[in-house]
Amino acid sequence: MISAGDLRKGTTFEMDGNVYTVIDFLHVKPGKGAAFVRTKLRNVIQGGVTDTTFNPSDKLQEAVIERKDMQYLYNDGELYYFMDQDTFEQIPLNFEKVEDAIKYLKENMFASIKFYKGSAFSVEAPNFVELEVTQSEPGVKGNTATNALKPAIVETGAQVMVPFFINEGDMIRIDTRTGEYMERV
Repeated sequence: MISAGDLRKGTTFEMDGNVYTVIDFLHVKPGKGAAFVRTKLRNVIQGGVTDTTFNPSDKLQEAVIERKDMQYLYNDGELYYFMDQDTFEQIPLNFEKVEDAIKYLKENMFASIKFYKGSAFSVEAPNFVELEVTQSEPGVKGNTATNALKPAIVETGAQVMVPFFINEGDMIRIDTRTGEYMERV
């Protein structure tokens, strides 16, 4: 059991027969009355998002989530296929389950997949990936006096804001948690 006062982003728990993960939380201590915890929760099975308020002393049943590193194989138009490296079993996942991670994954990369009672519900890309810039406007000489950024498209189709000195064909490192450019490789 976990206390509602201990909720943090990414915490997963069971409530009312459903499994939720915390997207955002805020501990509120009003001048009058008791403190409470305001949360934004995502239902990990159906995918819906709800706002819920808890008393900090409320007890919640922690959900057991299994994580596996699996290799991204390919996309057939509708489904994204991942392979377990131990059993070589392939699992297909729809876009809703991979939408946050797929913009940073290319074929044969590894991703962390979360399972609840044997059913996959979420995919996380590695924290840092190295991708090639496939489309970028050329930087204008003399326009780099400040930390100016320009949009660039990487090989997976994601758009990343990069400094002016980055050109097409450059390999860059991206932080997938924030979607920000880290450095040129």
